Amino acid sequence: MWQRRHPQEAGGDQPEIATQPEAWKIRYEKSWLHRHCSSVLRRDKQAQKAGQLFSGLLAMNVVFLGSAFICSMIFNKVAITLGDVWIFLSILKIVALGWIAYYLLFTRRKPHAILYRDAHAGPVWVKGSLMLFGVCSILLNVFRMGYDIIHLQCKSQLEILFPCIEILFIGIQTYFIWRHAKDCTQVQHNLTRCGLMLTMATNFLLWLVAVTNDSIHREIDSELNKLVRAFEGNMTSSCRCPNTTVCKIFQKGYILLYPFNTEYCLISCSMLYVMWKNVGRRITQHPAAHSKPKFKIRGLIFGPLLGISAVIIGICIFMLYQIQATSSSPSYHVFVLYYSYYLILLPLMAVGALTGTIIHGLEERELDTLKNPTRSLDVILLMGAALGQIGISYFSIVAIVATNPTGLLNSIILAYSVCLIIQHITQNIFIIEGLHRQPLVVDKASSYNPHAMQGSTSTQSPPNDHPITLRSSQESDPSMANKEVETKEGEKCEDGSSKAYGLEIRQEIRRASQAYVQNWKRKALQEISSFLIMCNIILWIMPSFGAHPEFENGLEKSFYGYSTWFAIVNFGLPLGVFYRMHSVGDLMEVYRSV
Repeated sequence: MWQRRHPQEAGGDQPEIATQPEAWKIRYEKSWLHRHCSSVLRRDKQAQKAGQLFSGLLAMNVVFLGSAFICSMIFNKVAITLGDVWIFLSILKIVALGWIAYYLLFTRRKPHAILYRDAHAGPVWVKGSLMLFGVCSILLNVFRMGYDIIHLQCKSQLEILFPCIEILFIGIQTYFIWRHAKDCTQVQHNLTRCGLMLTMATNFLLWLVAVTNDSIHREIDSELNKLVRAFEGNMTSSCRCPNTTVCKIFQKGYILLYPFNTEYCLISCSMLYVMWKNVGRRITQHPAAHSKPKFKIRGLIFGPLLGISAVIIGICIFMLYQIQATSSSPSYHVFVLYYSYYLILLPLMAVGALTGTIIHGLEERELDTLKNPTRSLDVILLMGAALGQIGISYFSIVAIVATNPTGLLNSIILAYSVCLIIQHITQNIFIIEGLHRQPLVVDKASSYNPHAMQGSTSTQSPPNDHPITLRSSQESDPSMANKEVETKEGEKCEDGSSKAYGLEIRQEIRRASQAYVQNWKRKALQEISSFLIMCNIILWIMPSFGAHPEFENGLEKSFYGYSTWFAIVNFGLPLGVFYRMHSVGDLMEVYRSV
């Protein structure tokens, strides 16, 4: 009866033990709110990915269509002319300007449109470069308009309209990127993504047209340089410039400012990509994000001194090269001088970057693992732009080794190509290591707390033993016990104070040595970064303003053929110029984070 009424008490222990191993199979029912919120977040992520995919496909189709136009213009100039390409690009510019105007007037003025701003997007050096190259691009189109107006009798009036549209496009786009590069738009996601991708595709096609036009111009300028001087009067009377001086000014200004236009297009594409990644992004503000280290050069000697010396020497060699290269017959010695300068500078830069990478490995700073689209784009652009000069170097190595590597100029160019590849690799590693390091924050209060705790425990531990001794002594003889306690207490206090003092001295010495080593590492990294900044500036100035020995030395051109070599060089050189400019900005960020 008792077992029948209380089955759990009588024999219920074994079934309970048998069901315990299967407790992990129990599925708990989640609340409706949890399921609803998770489904909303999942739908939001899916919508974000779908919007990015659709806008990316839009940009890809626009780029493919524009590339087909440009390639048809290059290979079949009868069916597709340069004017047809400019009409297509003008339509894209007008559509992109319409979207930018809509964003400025309507989208960003909606409630809760801009709730977050990316602090890492659009640093000062990028905005400054964008403004500088934008002004140079506007001046370039002004020179082009002036040249077309002078030759209006032999050119179409429609050609004057293209520079006007481009000036308007560059001006409005520069203002848009300057003011709203940090925006994380929270409304009209799909429209904003498509507008940004369309604008980025337009800039990419403008860069592609600029590269192809630059190659054609350089081909004519380098191949027919003597013929132009010999047959200046060979033009027809309708296309002859009435004022030769003004025409030369417009031509020289156009040639001088042409590389800046390609750089402007690349920078615009990179910043528009960051804005596209930030659409719909919700940023969690971190306390460390507000403390930006300042750019200080106080106390640096060797890095700026060596860098300024490299810049001054490079400018002198650049001027000598320009004077000799623009003459009727470029001197053989000017190529040797030009490449020798690189052979001295590039190994120094590689050694400095390698030393900085080793110091980064010895540092105790933590890696910054936070999600940052701007930093990810910096690394991608750094690695991608380096492929331009690395590719040209490999083509030069193959051409020289296959022909005659024993000649003086060939041996110098071969060593220059190898050093250039090594320098790019070491500098990229140094920059990427520096960008992913968190700034060193020294907490002085926490560094002294352990010593204070140790001192307190060492001074407080002897009194804990005194009451025991005092009680046992008082029980035997109070007067003698007091004397013995006083003597023992004095000895223990002296021993404890001497041990604490010695420990404190050792800790102070260790702390001072660690601070000295840390300051030495920081100063060494700042010296290396400042030296690399100055070197990259001069290596950016020389090819940007017309120093292109790859066109004039004739070694690779005779091996690969005229058209093939110019296609290789004109796709690689703009990327090389962009790499130097981008490296300067990244090295400034590395310098600030040290």
